[in-house]
Amino acid sequence: MTERMYSVEEVADRLGLHVRTVRGYIRDGRLRAVRIGKQYRIARADLEALTGRPASPPAGAVEVSSIVQVDGVGRAEADRLGTLLQAGTNTGDPGRALRLQVVHDEERNRMKIVILGGAAATADALHLLDSVIDSVLGEALGREDAGDA
Repeated sequence: MTERMYSVEEVADRLGLHVRTVRGYIRDGRLRAVRIGKQYRIARADLEALTGRPASPPAGAVEVSSIVQVDGVGRAEADRLGTLLQAGTNTGDPGRALRLQVVHDEERNRMKIVILGGAAATADALHLLDSVIDSVLGEALGREDAGDA
């Protein structure tokens, strides 16, 4: 049985990239490919190596997406919360891998955390966030109160 091979166009479509970007990845060595005639072909395993996840989810797989908004958070606290969440969720277990993105809005003094992953791993991340958010924000408020005195 032969391994599934993708064209540059198929990879670009799957990843939401422009065809030129995928060709650039191949030229730069970020994406392995074989040249067949005048066209590149990318093996499924090489596509998975680039993305860090399977090309298509296994049947019955569940992925949860959560967006958490926290108001009244300064840049320093947002950085601390993001670091704590990253460290607490990166267990090294590929079956529990999460994708996290933390964004801070200076103008609104607000942070948003986007969590994508399996149901159990996402629930664990939300529990962790719930347990550390009060302590991180409480410390920040304590410093502000001490500065007011």
